[in-house]
Amino acid sequence: MKHPGSDTETKPKINHMATTLKRIGRHLMKRKGKLFLTMAMVALSSILALAGPFLIGVAIDEYIATGDEQGLIGLLIGLAFVYAGYSLVSFLQNYWMADVAQKTVYELRDDLFRHFHRLPISFFDKRRHGDLMSRVTNDIDNISSTLNSSIIQVTSGLLTLIGSIVVMLYLSPVLTVVTLLIIPLMFVGMKWITNRTGPKFKEQQRHLGDLNGFIEEAISSRHIVKMFSREDEMIGEFMEKNERLREAGYLAQAYSGFIPKLMNLLNNAGFAVIALAGGVLALNGQASVGTIVIFTEYARQFTRPLNDLANQYNTMLSAVAGAERVFDIMDTEEAVDGKKGKSHLLSGQVVFDHVTFSYKKEEETLSNVSFRAEPGQTIALIGPTGSGKTTIMNLLARFYEPDSGAILFDGVNSGDIAGDVLRGQMGFVLQDTVLFEDTVMENIRYGRLDATDEEVVEAARSANAHSFIMRMPDGYQSKLSQDGSGISQGQRQLLAIARAILADPAMLILDEATSSIDTITELHIQEALGRLMEGRTSFVIAHRLNTIRRADLVIRLRNGKIDAIGTYEDVVADGHSSSG
Repeated sequence: MKHPGSDTETKPKINHMATTLKRIGRHLMKRKGKLFLTMAMVALSSILALAGPFLIGVAIDEYIATGDEQGLIGLLIGLAFVYAGYSLVSFLQNYWMADVAQKTVYELRDDLFRHFHRLPISFFDKRRHGDLMSRVTNDIDNISSTLNSSIIQVTSGLLTLIGSIVVMLYLSPVLTVVTLLIIPLMFVGMKWITNRTGPKFKEQQRHLGDLNGFIEEAISSRHIVKMFSREDEMIGEFMEKNERLREAGYLAQAYSGFIPKLMNLLNNAGFAVIALAGGVLALNGQASVGTIVIFTEYARQFTRPLNDLANQYNTMLSAVAGAERVFDIMDTEEAVDGKKGKSHLLSGQVVFDHVTFSYKKEEETLSNVSFRAEPGQTIALIGPTGSGKTTIMNLLARFYEPDSGAILFDGVNSGDIAGDVLRGQMGFVLQDTVLFEDTVMENIRYGRLDATDEEVVEAARSANAHSFIMRMPDGYQSKLSQDGSGISQGQRQLLAIARAILADPAMLILDEATSSIDTITELHIQEALGRLMEGRTSFVIAHRLNTIRRADLVIRLRNGKIDAIGTYEDVVADGHSSSG
């Protein structure tokens, strides 16, 4: 089950780390007050971290070497306050940064989810749903983890690095130069590693999204998989995708794992060089024992930030890879039908004026389709599969825009009416009923959220759904699963019809609304639909003759064109087939 659009993007990606970090920074700056407090605590913790080793060196030279016990006790008390203060400040900076990070990723996730609902339907036609889910969860979680740790560690590391160099230069310029000799080696090693980890982290996120998409597809189509006994093939494809993810993750983590090993090696080499140079200086009277101890500690303070910065850079690469995927969605242009348009109360007159439409370029699905529906009429669309019936329904609801021609509602171009206003006056009963993981009551109430319980029950009675609902364990409070398992397909359609009845729309769109309902139930449904359709313009895709007979206008489509149009007697009773 390959999806050509799943691994490739339809628009240029954000390729620059600085650009992505700048966009994240704009979200962070919305909480600049608490962020400033956090940075102040980071600066204070860096100063306290530098003060500790310096005081130890002073203790050795000024009090231990001279035997000043009172002075040593006083300094040790001061040192205890320094480390206690360091612990308190570290707690505060982590506490405040966690709040900033979580509010930032909350906003990002909220913005992304809202943007999903403003995107055109065509966007979702080209993307795997599991991959989109991965962007809302895994990719944003990556950003969250990085914000929680990286900002503090990077800032602290830079401040500690600068502070260490300043103090070391003050104590001994010669030993400082010796210490700094390892920096070029560190940067060369880090450059070699990060050049390889960056692409691998991006590849890992892409394969993770692909795997999530496949899992979502496999679970949702589990009945089909079992029907055709394709379990082994599905497992094989899963193993293939899982292996690609494992390999990308392994290489990313393996390369990034070299960084601490490299840093440890250079740290130990640095300590050896400092000890050797310090010993020579001490023998010549150019450095005290306390100074050498301070330098040993500062060398550790000096290399630790470098090590942290290297590790955080690696973590940031992973987060940026996720952020790029999030911003890639955010940069996708919203559906035009949700941006602007006026309110318009539908009376039910609909005109298709030479409408042409294609899902893919150079492959016309509808070609030069024209017809007129007057208020209150029922229009039946018939024709073979792929002839364009459902496409007309999609265009009526403004899920897509025509390539050419116009669709007019009461003489107003559909493009001039806000999409939500238009669809808010339409009732939909589709062949595939969508139910939510909620009670029966709330699933029906989805048609009109402010409906009372009594109105919901009345709608269910009109749709002939009340009797089977009352046979359920908790009646209207029975909980349904997301895919509606536990009730039949026909019962799911009855709930969809009840939802449409409750909505009380100006227009109806019925796509095979009774295709999965037995003949006896259909008689009751047709009666309910008859009452619902009275006075409303209704578009019906149906194959059953008793539905088509009552239509005021029958349109037969073939290969995206109108093959015949007229009454039932004109189009169907002349012997032409209406199947499809």
